[in-house]
Amino acid sequence: MKTILNRVQRYPGFVYAGCRLMEGLGGLTVEIAVRPDRRRRAICSECKERRPGYDRLAERRFGFVPLWGMAVFFVYSMRRVDCPQCGVVVEAVPWATGNHHLTTTYAWFLALWAKRMSWKEVADAFSTSWENVFRSVEMAVEWGLAHRDLNGVTAIGVDEVLWHRGYKFLTVVYQIDQHCKRLLWIGKDRTTRTMLSFFRQFGRKRSAELRFVCSDMWKPYLKVIAKKAGQALHILDRFHIMAKMNKAIDEVRATEMKSLRDKGLAPVLKDSRWCLLKRPKNLTERQEIRLADLVRYNLKTVRSYLLKEDFQFFWLYFSPFWAARFLDRWCTRALRSRIEPMKKIARTLRSHRPLILNWFRATDLISTGAVEGLNNRLKVITRRAFGFRTFRATEIALYHALGALPVPPVTHRFC
Repeated sequence: MKTILNRVQRYPGFVYAGCRLMEGLGGLTVEIAVRPDRRRRAICSECKERRPGYDRLAERRFGFVPLWGMAVFFVYSMRRVDCPQCGVVVEAVPWATGNHHLTTTYAWFLALWAKRMSWKEVADAFSTSWENVFRSVEMAVEWGLAHRDLNGVTAIGVDEVLWHRGYKFLTVVYQIDQHCKRLLWIGKDRTTRTMLSFFRQFGRKRSAELRFVCSDMWKPYLKVIAKKAGQALHILDRFHIMAKMNKAIDEVRATEMKSLRDKGLAPVLKDSRWCLLKRPKNLTERQEIRLADLVRYNLKTVRSYLLKEDFQFFWLYFSPFWAARFLDRWCTRALRSRIEPMKKIARTLRSHRPLILNWFRATDLISTGAVEGLNNRLKVITRRAFGFRTFRATEIALYHALGALPVPPVTHRFC
């Protein structure tokens, strides 16, 4: 055991004095005695200088990577040093920081496994507590954020995600460059102040280097982006535009279905929601038959559906000029349809016309769909955790899974 530890986890200035197998209420455990090298003085935990000894404290146990299902502990009597600058303080040891009772190696071990499984599963698998896993992931995230490189970011995507009931949102900012897609920043709410906080942390110089910004049509985002990254090409995401159109169709369908029911007419729109919202190529055989039967009726819902499907041709254009011609004609048709939700969509598209057309200027340069792809991964992470109760836990988990954070070099990988 000592030979293996000296090979994979050696600490200069300390030696492994011996190992013993202990049996207790929690099962078998391995205790590894650690002793300081008598030729070296202890290091002051405040100023990091070597100082003369003062006395010793009682033995402490530090959790190490488990072996064959058995908990492993380093056992060491901490020395106190008499530092002329800091006074009498406890020494610094290389395998742990501060008052943590887990070794740094074990903390990184838990943090790496926490990327593969839920935190509770990691705690159960390695016979530790959820709090230990959380603190380990928190340590990994703090180290990664302090050492990550934010230079060279030219494209970002901004979006909001529902976090808690009661319409509590998070603002997330992703890097969506072709060579790197990761979470850059996460903030509470989706206000102007939240967005300003990102640009303040990101820095004026890096903001000036942005070439592309992708977002939805939320006004606080548009306002702050125009002010802080006005030189970047601002693109409105295709997904959010079509999502607004689907929401409008659903509103028309619900209103018209209620009107038909009040008039005592046949409920032809019953069970037709997904027939109208899904793309034709994604319909099941039963939904195709239902939709074919539905389009025979001259209903506002059907006319709205046909307008939406006609708008899909907009994304097939290559030239912004001809795409603009199509958009103008489509908006005119929608405004003449006398269907209020579709008229509202047309007015929205007209008011954001330049930003929508930027989509064609950036199609081959960045992947705007990367934002939704990262959002889907984000939802999986929060669902796997059955919802985090605090913003801090949510922030740590998302940075850990999506931030592509660096890790320190290690002498040996235990997982």
